[in-house]
Amino acid sequence: MIDITINGKTHSVEEDQTILQVAKQVGILIPHLCYLENVHDCGSCRLCIVEVEGRPNFQASCMTKAISGMNIKTNTEELRHARKLIYELILSDHNKDCLSCTRNQSCELQAMGEVLDLTTQRFEGERSKTIVESSNPSIERDMSKCILCRRCVTMCNDIQSVGILNPQNRGFTTVIGPAEGFELMDVNCTYCGQCTTVCPVGALKEKDAIKDVWAAIQDPSKRVVVQTAPAVRAALGEEFGYEAGTLVTGKMASALRLLGFDDVFDTNFAADLTIIEEGHELLDRVGKALSGAETTLPMITSCSPGWIKYAEHSFPEQLANLSSCKSPHMMLGALTKSYYAQKIEVLPESFYVVSVMPCTAKKYEVSRQEMVNDVDAVLTTRELARMIKTAGIDFRGLADSEFDNPLGLSSGAADIFASTGGVMEAAIRTVYEVVTGDELPFENLHVTPLVGFEGIKTADLFISKTTADWKALEGLTVKVAVASGLSNAKILLQEIKDGTSPYHFIEIMCCPNGCISGGGQPRPINEEIRQKRMLAIYREDEQKELRKSHDNPYIAKLYEDFLGKPLGHKSHELLHTHYVKRGKFNEYLK
Repeated sequence: MIDITINGKTHSVEEDQTILQVAKQVGILIPHLCYLENVHDCGSCRLCIVEVEGRPNFQASCMTKAISGMNIKTNTEELRHARKLIYELILSDHNKDCLSCTRNQSCELQAMGEVLDLTTQRFEGERSKTIVESSNPSIERDMSKCILCRRCVTMCNDIQSVGILNPQNRGFTTVIGPAEGFELMDVNCTYCGQCTTVCPVGALKEKDAIKDVWAAIQDPSKRVVVQTAPAVRAALGEEFGYEAGTLVTGKMASALRLLGFDDVFDTNFAADLTIIEEGHELLDRVGKALSGAETTLPMITSCSPGWIKYAEHSFPEQLANLSSCKSPHMMLGALTKSYYAQKIEVLPESFYVVSVMPCTAKKYEVSRQEMVNDVDAVLTTRELARMIKTAGIDFRGLADSEFDNPLGLSSGAADIFASTGGVMEAAIRTVYEVVTGDELPFENLHVTPLVGFEGIKTADLFISKTTADWKALEGLTVKVAVASGLSNAKILLQEIKDGTSPYHFIEIMCCPNGCISGGGQPRPINEEIRQKRMLAIYREDEQKELRKSHDNPYIAKLYEDFLGKPLGHKSHELLHTHYVKRGKFNEYLK
């Protein structure tokens, strides 16, 4: 512990912290803009400056270590004047179209003006950045709003290990983007959207699909179907004043009907279906390996499109390790235009399928030629909230309602897809019971080593007994791993490349901590909010009567009436896909 003095009062605090961290602990909030806890601390904005006795210049509190005996002032007349001046200079190079910006009233730069009590704008003149990029299907870059905080640079380089966003040029001509003036679609961007979650302004945001969805809803020739991912129900409420982690599943279903959607389905149904298909694919590969037949292990999950694109670019030689299963929402789109269309006798081409996702990479996914007809549009959680507000719906006053069947019922195993480790746990619940005939012998069905936010998690599962059909697996220790965030995925992929991977099955989620932290989720996203969303997802699982994917009666009916069997001809036609080898400039490789 060390003693420091802040604003005339001495505090005993833990050493090895910055002045900004220490001040927060003792209840003093220093204005800051570029700093983002556990993500970014480069001190570029300089709004967090403080006075330190004995030092001639103002110090950036986010970068300056607190040292025993320091005498710090955070609220002098000189500091207030300097912060206002810095803020005005930032604002002078900013496109101030606040009323038409999607970040209006949720913009950190806008909020800082209130904190600093700014009442005038003294500086006008030439602006440095006018680049607007909207050519890709997922993310829009508007450099006229960029404040050069470099949060997105840290996220893209240090946390996601993609490395396409960096400062280009110098001085007044500096812009943040890919090198040599390339656009995102010209490089190995995964479209994860993590840059959009940390951007404090409207410089990076999701590509808007709201206009297209409204047009479809208002088209009498279209039957417009909507589906919602599991992570959405644990975060949407934040846009309407609910505490993070509040489940709004029933209100969300009611709001979607009021928006005019004809059918309200649940992506969770297809998550259960994914477990059946993916689980049998895993068992098929393991069985072949034990018999000496040619196969590829470890098998890796394929429900995260950002992760898929990362693998295509960075590890194209290992695409055979990926499960061939489409992601759940693409499966449900394919089933809507085949199974459901046939069931209600509506032409497949009459359907317009909309997915509400926590993810900006899903917008890219629906444009892939391999699956281009499955889903027509993707809305992020943030976009759905804007539609509900535009429609004048009193979200908090809505009564709960259910999803429509047959594509609306799901097990709790499908809900936990939203959190890192959830897909693996859901798969284990089913695969273990298929192989042994017994329910997974863990408390509340949770595989404890796979729950939580560690970047890489592992578990061993010993198969002590089997049913007659799976005798070859008796005595096998199944090794599994879970990674969230692409920097952690890179570690596991490198092990496979080096031939040292011990695993049979790996789950990878593109976004840190999984879909609850997706690029299309409500801002802000920090450790506390992630934790509350995760706990909500597990509550949703635990309160359901059905907890395992193979117990979903509508899944059983789907196979009986339409698909035939897992990994059968119909399943491969509708529910499976293939991937593309790509280079660093998004070019196809042979």
